[in-house]
Amino acid sequence: MINQIISATAEALKVDPGQVEVLKRLEGGMSNYTYVVKVNDQKKVVRIPGENAEKFVDRHLELANIKLVEPLNITTKTEYFNVQNGIKISEYIEGNSMHFLKVFPYDQVAEILRTIHNSNLKAKNDYDPLKRLKIYERHCEELGYVLPDEYLRLKEIFLEYFDHFNKYPKVLTHGDSQPSNFILTYDNNVKVVDFEFAGMNDPFHDVACFGNMSMEHALALLPYYLQKEPTIEDYNRLYFWRAFQCLQWFNVATFKEMAGMSAKLNFDFAVIARQYLEKAAAFLNKIQKNTQYK
Repeated sequence: MINQIISATAEALKVDPGQVEVLKRLEGGMSNYTYVVKVNDQKKVVRIPGENAEKFVDRHLELANIKLVEPLNITTKTEYFNVQNGIKISEYIEGNSMHFLKVFPYDQVAEILRTIHNSNLKAKNDYDPLKRLKIYERHCEELGYVLPDEYLRLKEIFLEYFDHFNKYPKVLTHGDSQPSNFILTYDNNVKVVDFEFAGMNDPFHDVACFGNMSMEHALALLPYYLQKEPTIEDYNRLYFWRAFQCLQWFNVATFKEMAGMSAKLNFDFAVIARQYLEKAAAFLNKIQKNTQYK
């Protein structure tokens, strides 16, 4: 992989491979290989998509959404992007990925999300949760996987709530706003990266994404985002979208297991898939206490 990073960087930036030094790999995410490199004494971030990543990400849409949000000054500058193979090179910002932090700057995260959501920018694509689930399910089924009864049961409950929670206006969203995609710079500014899943969606989807490591993080972020005390409806909306994300990532983890990627990456995607299903059940159960939604 190191040689691939050097070769890809040299080819993209039109420099000699000897001018490229790989410094470290960045952690986070299930889909990409992301490294910090130095080219002629300048640090850059190089992303090479992992195996089968193209099944879940449209690179033309990703590039369009990156160009859409760059003027907002909330993300790093993209210096190279290849829509054919998904290789991306961007500027490196000195700082720490938020998934390493013990205390999150919730006010700054909320401000970043509000900047995106209130920008009035329009993505070419709708995130389209139901269509996305069907596509991800099909990827699994094409490998011979039979969706388990528990997944189908949870999806049915999710669909019972869908019309109620899908009524809110759609705005431009990041789509994968988990802590690992936020950077706290050394001068205490916050940037957000990785717009692979950006599109028009309910803004609460982004707040819910921040609960990727722990739902407590999303619950803590919500009042900062709303700038007021959340209502029961607000909390239920948050649980609804986090449940959807768990159903979505269950399919992605299942696909990776079926494609043999657990052994290749030494990462037990079958266990991860089961955990997502358990979390989806827990979050939907939170909503079930409010039967007026059905």
